[in-house]
This record gives sequence, structure tokens and C-alpha cells, in this order.
Amino acid sequence: MHSSTALRDWLATRTPDQLAELLRQRDLPAAASGAREVGSLGGLAEHLLGDRSAARALGLLDLAELQVVTSVAQLADQRYGPLPEPAPGVDPADRAVGRAELLDALAGQDADRRRAAEGCLERLAERALILPPHGSRLAVPLVLHRRSARLRGLGRPVDQLLTDAFNAAEIHRIAAGLELPAARSRDAAQRAVVELLADPARVRALVADAPQDARDLLAALVPGPPLLATHCFTAQYGYYTAGRTKYLFRAAGSGDPGTDWLAERGMLVPVGTEVAELPREVGTALRPEGDRPVFTPAPPPLEGSVELPRGAVGEAEAAAAAAVSRAELLLRAVAARPPALRKAGGVAVRDIGRLVKATGLPEVHVRFWLDLAANADLVAPLPDEVPAPRGRSRRPAPQPAARLVPTERYDGWLAGTPADRLLPLLATWAVTPEVFTYWPDEDETPVALVAAQDPGAVPLRGALLEALADLPPGRGIGPGPVSSASLLEAASWHRPLEVVPGEEAASRALATLAEAELLGVVAHGALTPVGHALRALLRSGAWRYFPAVPGAGPRLHSHPAVAAAVRQLSDALAELLPPPRTTARFQADLTAVVTGAPAPELTELLSCCAVRESEGHAVVWRITASSVRRALDSGLDAADLLQRLSEASADGLPLPQPLEYLVKDTARTHGRMRVVRSACCIRSDDEALVLELSRARALARLDLRRIAPTVLVSTADPDTALAALRAAGYAPVLEAASGTTVVERAAAERAPSAMPPLSHAEHPAGPGPRTAAALAARLLGSAQGR
Repeated sequence: MHSSTALRDWLATRTPDQLAELLRQRDLPAAASGAREVGSLGGLAEHLLGDRSAARALGLLDLAELQVVTSVAQLADQRYGPLPEPAPGVDPADRAVGRAELLDALAGQDADRRRAAEGCLERLAERALILPPHGSRLAVPLVLHRRSARLRGLGRPVDQLLTDAFNAAEIHRIAAGLELPAARSRDAAQRAVVELLADPARVRALVADAPQDARDLLAALVPGPPLLATHCFTAQYGYYTAGRTKYLFRAAGSGDPGTDWLAERGMLVPVGTEVAELPREVGTALRPEGDRPVFTPAPPPLEGSVELPRGAVGEAEAAAAAAVSRAELLLRAVAARPPALRKAGGVAVRDIGRLVKATGLPEVHVRFWLDLAANADLVAPLPDEVPAPRGRSRRPAPQPAARLVPTERYDGWLAGTPADRLLPLLATWAVTPEVFTYWPDEDETPVALVAAQDPGAVPLRGALLEALADLPPGRGIGPGPVSSASLLEAASWHRPLEVVPGEEAASRALATLAEAELLGVVAHGALTPVGHALRALLRSGAWRYFPAVPGAGPRLHSHPAVAAAVRQLSDALAELLPPPRTTARFQADLTAVVTGAPAPELTELLSCCAVRESEGHAVVWRITASSVRRALDSGLDAADLLQRLSEASADGLPLPQPLEYLVKDTARTHGRMRVVRSACCIRSDDEALVLELSRARALARLDLRRIAPTVLVSTADPDTALAALRAAGYAPVLEAASGTTVVERAAAERAPSAMPPLSHAEHPAGPGPRTAAALAARLLGSAQGR
């Protein structure tokens, strides 16, 4: 039976949920947008067999599954020969191999390994990577046959590489480097080179006599990937070439003796500008297993694990509480004074500095929380209004400047419990394709609010969480390079095509772990209960819907698996984070201490009349004369403020006398001068104060003029006068023309919410079903109606 027919019949046996999950794994229906619409199970079978669709599914496999599916293609190559290119009319079933043959090659007679391999085959069959019928013969999509060697970390055949890369002179040079007899033609010389390098025994003998630098280089290239950045070769017609080009040996060499030794013997062949490849035959000859299939059924054990200290759970709770507090602190600062956005993108550097000063957070943390909040739809750009052009000018209107302001969702978020506030931030961190605190270019200034554009970030995040979940209870990964390297190797087992160990991957992994600790996902190198719940969220496929973030607003009624994972994360947070505190302990040193996360209304009160001094297990505010004046400026009087502070006092204790004295004394001097709405008049019953103001150098720009013992006039508007007086240390209030005090409360600016529904990611535009579930239902319904 033809593979597409067998696959179509198998798809008809799937339940709606099973078929929908398969569609999500292949990014359908979005992946069919703009191409031939998947309108039937037969059309779906053809799509699933296509190279792009099958390759997309490979990225989700762990190493054991990848080894099993590539081993089918590897055995097929050995039995039928390499797949010819192009391969019209070749059906995957034509290159099937025996199930028993595969299990023998992978596991021998080891019962545990055979069970593990059978489990991989079952999971691969569910993903349509092992094709039906799932009996004694096994077939895989043709893309596996085309990419089998590459997926196993091997390069292309040496004959193909030499033909594509070199002219005759370079081929003869390589033959001489291998001490082969002189040949009369290029073809004869190349045949001799290929014959030598295709002989594993001769390759191993050649390497045994190689210099140590060359052997070290081979040790790094043989496991894969087989590519090396090098200056050994140069393009025949210069650096910039169009299409295929031939390469020359660089006259001065690469600067590395080991690289030059391998290149002179055809063991490194150029495949691009400053990129060389290790031929397949060389890699196969030097691998311990040779050309036999390899099977690694479990991730490598983590080295350098340590016993968790007592109180690790308490530290995770403190980290999560601090994360909520820092995010709230920063977003309140943004709401109070929205930062400007650069036209090139990102927040202006001076505004980042201002937020650092206002919050006391490190700059890297300010950028981190801004990026998280922006992707969680808590802050967004709000363009300023552009005045209408005057006259009939044809010049284009200038692009409006924009500021970063809270969105319509911010106020509801602020009113939630600590667990409710941390949930969307954690979910956003999990699914956003960006390692927020990793900035690859050290010569560039890091910028907040850049577009998320790192497709490897989410797989790396998920793989690290999976690797940490493999630790035994009560153990965490220790500090140090050995532990970090071991963790990255284990993470690579979980996502081998997405997480490739190396210097850059190590840096990105360290940044990811630091972010996880900041959020309370990891503590002392171990997953917290929140970390385990976040791992489940990633396993549910929540990352597929970005920029929609499950748990940050979109409805989940049609995605039960994701909804269950979000509930699990919410429950873990509710258990970890205690209810918010509604009272504070006021002390004689004019501080207010809140043990735990303060409730929004308590934060609002204390932020109005005090200065936030510290974070952690307890949040400390300090009440000063200037902070009390700020509260009075907002419209409170001394009696109201003292009443509200008394109601917030822990255990109903009376306020300390120094605090009462401070509030009453500040209130006595508050409003001794008043700004009248005109352009502009300042009055006060204190003649000495009016005289002092008229002579104050700090107020010179107001152009004050004394027109009566108790009255000053200015050319500045009332708002400018108020700001200047307060900056100079005075405490004015605004007065209406009727003589009543005006409460200054700026209208809260809010940007519209921009979080899309989950269906937007599944099918951005066009006709047809918009979700995998809807497409599955239509396909199965059409099949039943045939």
C-alpha cells in the first residue's frame, strides 16, 4: 500500500483530540496558510509526509526518539543505498526496514533497552514519524533519508564535497598531501583520495600519525556538528561571490597548524566563506561505533549535584514574593512617569537610568521586568497626539513620539493577589522567544523592549527545566563550570536539535537560570513547585500561541490541556505565596514595615505618604516631611491621613507619637502660599515668605514680581509655578478662582490591550478553520461522510 494511503486510513482512526494534537505538532492550520489548503485526510497525509512538515516535528524529539527515527533511515541507506536526489516516484514504504532488525541494532538482547526503544517507536508513531502500518516493517518520511547523516552529526560524502569545492589543482594538492601516486587527471586523483578516505582503517592510521592539534580538532568535530569556522580557504573570485564558487587554499594558511594539516589531506573541505566541513567517511571511521546505530535511552546523569539546604522552599517563597514586589514597584514608576520610546525601538537610555534610580533595581533587572511586562500586555506604547498641519503643506506629517504606559489590563493586575500578579509574568517568561538578560554583542548598549526574536530561547528554557526535573528529590545542581556543562549536556539530550552545547549556548543557559532564580522558578539549583508547574505549562504546548500568552488574559476554553496547565501553575503559586498583608507595623523611627507582600490598597497608601526603602521578606517604607507633603498635595488633610494610617496599623496599635507630630507639623506649613489660576498669581498670608520667594534665585525663571505684601505674579503658567516651587523645597497647593483648593490628580493614561486570542497564532488569516481542534473536527467529519 502506498504510504500516503496507509497514513490517510490511519488518520481516520484518530479521535478528535488525538488528531488535533498531531495538527498542533505540525503547526496546522497555520503551516498550510498560503499553500494548498488541507481540506481532506488525504490532503493532510500528503502534507504530513512533506519535508517541511516532518522536519518541523523532528525539533520536538528528545535524543532517544531522534536516534530511533534516524536509525531507520540509516539501516535503509545500508540496505538500499543513499536516497538519490532528486527522487521522483520513491515511496517511503520502498525503503522500509524490519522492526526486529532495528531493535537488534539499537538494543541487542538487553530487555530494558528494547522496551525503551519500543516506547520510542510508539511515541514516534503517534507523531506520524514512524509511518503506518505499524507492523513488522518500519518506514519514515523521505526527509529522514535525506537528512539522516546530518541528524547524526555527520557531514556530506567526501566525493560530493570535493567536487563542489575544488578545481583540479587543489585536488592534486590533496592527493599529494595524502602521499598518493601522481595521477594524470583530476578524476583519477579524486578517485584515489575518495578511496583512501572511505577506508576506515587507513583513516585511523592516518590520524594516529597526526599532530596533537589536529587530533584535538577531530575530537571536537567527530561527535558533530561537523562544521568548523576557519580562515584556511578563500573564494576563488573574492569574498563576495554569487552562487556556487570554487575555493583555494589561503597562501598564509589558517593560523592553526591542526586545521591546515587536516585541510591538506582532504579531511576538512570548504562549504562556504570561512566554513569547512568534516567529510562523512572521516567522521564515521573515527566514531567508536563506526556506522552502527546508536541509542541513548536516558539523559546523562548530572554531575556536581549538591544537597539542598534547609529552608530552600522558604527561599523560593521569598524569591517569588520579591519578584511580585519588584514588578509592581517598576510598573508603578512607569505609570507615574511614562518613559519615552526611541524611534529606533526600545526605551530611551536616560529613562532606564531614571527608573533605576526610582526603583533601586539594577539596570539589567529594570530591562528584564519591562520586557516581561510588555510581552504580558501590562505596558504598551502610546503615541503622542500630533497637531494637525497648518496650511496646505505637502510635507509628510512627522512620526508621533510615543511613551510606554500601562495598558487597560494593568489596573486589574494591580488589584490581584501576589499569586494572581505573578502568574502572567511567569507564563510570559516561559513562552516568549527571548533570553531577556542575554545580550550577545558586548560593544552595544543593551536596550529594553526589543522585539522577541530568539527561536531557540523557549526550547532552551524547556530543556533546562526538564534536565533539572531529573534530579533526585532534595538535590540541586551545584555552582561551577563542571555542573553547568553537565546541565547543558543533559538539556541537549531533551532537545538535541535545538540545544547544541557550546560557548554561546552556555552563556544563554546561565542567563536563563539567573532569570529563573529571579522569578522563584529555581532555587539552589533545583526546581521549585512553581518550576515544576511551569515545566508542565511548556509541555502542554503553551509556547505555540505566542504572542498570545496562556495565563496572561486569553480565553482557554477550547484548549483544555493548556487550561489545566495554567490552573496547575496558579495553584502552585497560591500555595507558595501567602495572602497579601493589609496592615503595617509603624515604628518610632518613622518607618513602616510590612512582613510579606503588601496588598494593593496598602501599597497605594504607603506609596502616597512614604518612600520605599527595601525589599525582601519584609518591605520597609520611611515616612518623611517631603513624603507627607506629597500626600497632602494629593488632596488628603492631616486628619484623613492619620485616620487611614491608624486603620492600617498592625494589631490595631496606635500610631507612634513621632509620626503623628510629623504629619501635623507638616500640615501646618502646607499651603502657606497658594497658586491662583491666572497667568499666574502666588499668594500667602506670610509676608516674610512672599518676600523670600521674590528673592529666591532658584525661582528666577518664574519671573516673580511682588505686587502686594502677600501677592506675587509670574509669567509662568500655574503648573510650571507649582513644579518650580516644589523643586525649590516649598509646599504650595493649587487654588481655584473660587478660593477652594484644587486636588491635583492627573488622569491615568492607559494604552489599549493588544493581547491576541490563541486562535490568532494557529491561523493568522485566511479562510477555513482557525484552530487545530476545528480543523480536526472538519477533517474527521468529512471522512465519515464519504
